[in-house]
Amino acid sequence: MRENRVVVTGMGVLTSLGDNIEEFWKNISAGKSGIKKIEGIDDIENYPSQIGAEIMDFNPDCYIDKKSRRRMALFTQYGVYTALEALEDAGLEIDEDIEDETGVIVGSGIGGIEVIEEQIDRLHSRGPGRVSPFFIPMMISNMCAGQISIYAGAKGPNSNTVTACASATHAIGDAMETIKRGDARVMIAGGTEASIAPSALAGFGNMKALSTRNDEPQKASRPFDEERDGFVIGEGSGMLILEDYEFAKERGAEIYAEISGYGSTADAYHITQPDPEGDGAARAMSAAIAESEISADNIDYINAHGTSTPFNDKLETKAIHSVFADRADELNVSSSKSMTGHLLGAAGAVETIVSLKALETNVLPPTINYENPDPECDLDYIPNESREVDDVQGVMTNSFGFGGHNACLVMNKI
Repeated sequence: MRENRVVVTGMGVLTSLGDNIEEFWKNISAGKSGIKKIEGIDDIENYPSQIGAEIMDFNPDCYIDKKSRRRMALFTQYGVYTALEALEDAGLEIDEDIEDETGVIVGSGIGGIEVIEEQIDRLHSRGPGRVSPFFIPMMISNMCAGQISIYAGAKGPNSNTVTACASATHAIGDAMETIKRGDARVMIAGGTEASIAPSALAGFGNMKALSTRNDEPQKASRPFDEERDGFVIGEGSGMLILEDYEFAKERGAEIYAEISGYGSTADAYHITQPDPEGDGAARAMSAAIAESEISADNIDYINAHGTSTPFNDKLETKAIHSVFADRADELNVSSSKSMTGHLLGAAGAVETIVSLKALETNVLPPTINYENPDPECDLDYIPNESREVDDVQGVMTNSFGFGGHNACLVMNKI
C-alpha cells in the first residue's frame, strides 16, 4: 500500500517569547530569555522555585469571544488560539469538501489544572452545590482537541495524547501517521499547557525537579551546563497544519518542510528518571531516522529535549552518541528550553516549530547560559549565540517524558 507523504503548511505559536511565529522566531534566534519571577501566584515567596516562562497579557479576542473564554480552561484557550493562527498561516479554510478528512490531535500533559484548583477549593469552602457545571468539560485534557474541531469545523479523526513531556511530539507523530495511512488529508496537531499554578509548582518543586536560581531568572535554565540545577516551568502552545503532500501541492500551499520520520519508545525503567544508558531515547531517534529514509548523515541539527536537569542532559548526550557514533561530535545541537523554559506537554510542538524555522532559515538557535562545560555533556550545543550555516537539509527534535515515554521527529526540506 502506498503511503502518503506528509508536509507542514502552517504554524501557530504562543509562548513567553511571542504570540506569533515572526516575533517568537526573532526572539529565539536572538537568544532572548522569556523567564522571570512568576507574577501570577500571590504567595510565590513560599515556593522553592519562584521563576517561570509566564505568558502575560494574553488576548485571544481575535479568535475567541469573552463569553466562550469563561467556559474554557487556559490551556484550551492557548490551543484554540494557536490552531486558528496555524490555519490562517496555512491559508486553509476547512469547507464541506475536506471537513470529514481534517482531524485534530493535541497533546497536553496536565490539562486544566487551574480549573481543578479553583473548583476543589470551592467544593471544600462552599459545598458540592457550588461546583461549576462546566468543571469537567473545562479541565479534561481532551477538551482542547474537541474545541479546536468545533472552531475549525474539523470532523475527521480527533484525539488527545497525554504522555507527560512527550505529549505534543506524540500528537504530531500520530497525526503524521494518520495522513500517511490515508485516514485524513489534513491534521491540526500540536500541544498546549498552562501549568504555572500553585499545585504544579509545589509538586515539581518538592520533587527537586525545578531550578531554584531565583535571584537570576534568565540564567536559571542552562541545559548541558555543569551548574544546571533543574528545569524552569513554562507555558504556552504550538500547533502545526499537516497535509498530504499531493493535496497541499494541488491547492498551491506554501510548504515549510516534509515531516518524514517518527520514533516512539518506552524506557520501561522508572517513573521519573530516564534509563541510565539512554537506551529508550536512542531507540526512538533511530526509529525516526529509519522511517524518514534519510541518512543520519543528512541530519544537520538536533533540537534536544535538553531540560537543564542533571540526569536528562547527560543521558540525552549519551543517546545521541549511541545513535550517531563518530558523527556525533559534528552535529549542531541546542536546547531552546534555555529560553522558553519547559512547556511540559506543549514543549515538543514549540520545539518542532523551532526546528522547522531552523530548516527554513539555515539559522540554528543557541543554548543560552552555557558557561561551564560538563565533561559528561560533550557535544556542540551552539553556545549562547545563533549559528548561520550554509544549507540545513534535515533536523530532528527529541522529547522524553515522565513514565519513560520517548518521541522523536525528523523533518527535511522537500
